[in-house]
Amino acid sequence: MRIAKRTIKPAARIEPWHAHAWQVHSLLLAYPDEQQPERLSLARRTAVALPEPVREPLLRFTDHAERTPADELAAAYVATFDHRKRCCPYLTYYAHGDTRKRGIALLRLKQAYAAAGWRLNDDELPDHLAVVLEFAATDPPTGHRLLLEHRAGLELLRLALADEHSPWAAVTQSVSATLPPLVGDEREAVAQLATEGPPEEQVGLAPYTPEQFMPDPAGGPR
Repeated sequence: MRIAKRTIKPAARIEPWHAHAWQVHSLLLAYPDEQQPERLSLARRTAVALPEPVREPLLRFTDHAERTPADELAAAYVATFDHRKRCCPYLTYYAHGDTRKRGIALLRLKQAYAAAGWRLNDDELPDHLAVVLEFAATDPPTGHRLLLEHRAGLELLRLALADEHSPWAAVTQSVSATLPPLVGDEREAVAQLATEGPPEEQVGLAPYTPEQFMPDPAGGPR
């Protein structure tokens, strides 16, 4: 019987610029409200100091967002993240779907935030990519670990956004460029999730997930 060889990678180094990049990523993955022009300006100022693989996708997104009317950008955001299930921004959904295990994964994220002295608003779920990135900007070592734990979901989201030709694909591309390249088991995990999709057991999430954040089986995340 052939046994797959597990690839052992050295611990990735966290650079000072990682926190700045993750903060900008978090802002650009939030709903584009009236503060969007300030976010785009910050993104441009921050991008100057970032490595090219992180910087260039950010600049592509800011170019698009700056020339797109605000109402059109907001409508595109809702159509992408609220009405396309495969573009779900809640990272634990990819691995656990609507199952009890997702509730446990959400609780673990909350516990990691609390241990670092970080508190969420009552209307925020801890696995939204923008929330994870905001936390990573404040606590880079722990945030980096959490991003790596949910790397397969992040990559599936990036690929889904690219397939939809969404401008936010550039932001997730920039996020991925802050992390080590996928190797071995990680590539297999992404391929398996892409093939099988998330589990579908509809139980166990009520204590953890507000209804407005639950993926709608008929039409995607609400």
